[in-house]
Amino acid sequence: MDVGEKLKEARLAKDISLDSLQEKTKIQKRYLVAIEEGNFDILPGKFYTRAFIKEYATAVGINPDEIMTDHKEELPATEEENVQYSRIQRTRKESRSDKESRSSSIIPTVTVVLLIIAIIAVAIFFISQSSSPNDGEPVEEENSNDGGMIIDDSGEGDGNGAADDNAEDSEEGTGDGAAEEDEETEENGEVSVEVVEEGTGNSPTSELEVTGADEEATLILESADDEQNSWLEITGTDDESLFSGNFDAEASPVEIDLADEESISLNIGNSSAVTISIDGTDIEYPTSAIHQRINLQMNNE
Repeated sequence: MDVGEKLKEARLAKDISLDSLQEKTKIQKRYLVAIEEGNFDILPGKFYTRAFIKEYATAVGINPDEIMTDHKEELPATEEENVQYSRIQRTRKESRSDKESRSSSIIPTVTVVLLIIAIIAVAIFFISQSSSPNDGEPVEEENSNDGGMIIDDSGEGDGNGAADDNAEDSEEGTGDGAAEEDEETEENGEVSVEVVEEGTGNSPTSELEVTGADEEATLILESADDEQNSWLEITGTDDESLFSGNFDAEASPVEIDLADEESISLNIGNSSAVTISIDGTDIEYPTSAIHQRINLQMNNE
């Protein structure tokens, strides 16, 4: 009995329909049928074939490691994909090192330019001071009593009153400006993401809470590398399917409007090939597993 027949027999024995299995595993029904019939060419790739079979086995009560070992010769190997992935990772690290090297070489140049500008500014200041026409001229005292000028020793003249009024106006203006800045800061708060529950296993399911997202917030999923692809499924608050299928550079980006969503469920087949963000704030994966499920709970209070 091949692997597809064994899985189908276990499903029928537990009286599980394909629709129920699709709901439980989040794998499309046509892929489940392909696994039972042994048509692995229909599946997105070698990696997804092995991942989907493990999910199927777990859902019908079969040990996934045992079935993968017993039917090792039937299943496609993933060595070529692993080699390609390692090569892509090395290329990415080399590119990052080149960028850091170029950035470090620019810093000394910028420092020298700023130093030259500062020297020129100081020189201009001293030259303007040395050429001032008031050098050597006596300064007349304006507070002299000659000429009938009245000096108010009490310090309560109109001049002081005007100064006090200006000081009060300045304090009021400063207070109003500070209040407006505080309100603007609260309105433009950044999006924050907190891991409520971190999943475990080969295909973990993690719970994340998102706060600070406004009514026009957008969830964006982008391809992390042109040479990699993934399998992606996005479900909304009422289990509404927002996206399902292969995800690569051509399908990127996928943008989801979060205005009417209280929760979003993500099922990502190859997490290294997909980046997630909300209004410019990147969402880090809770675990390093390749296949991950992430439930985003939106807290807009």
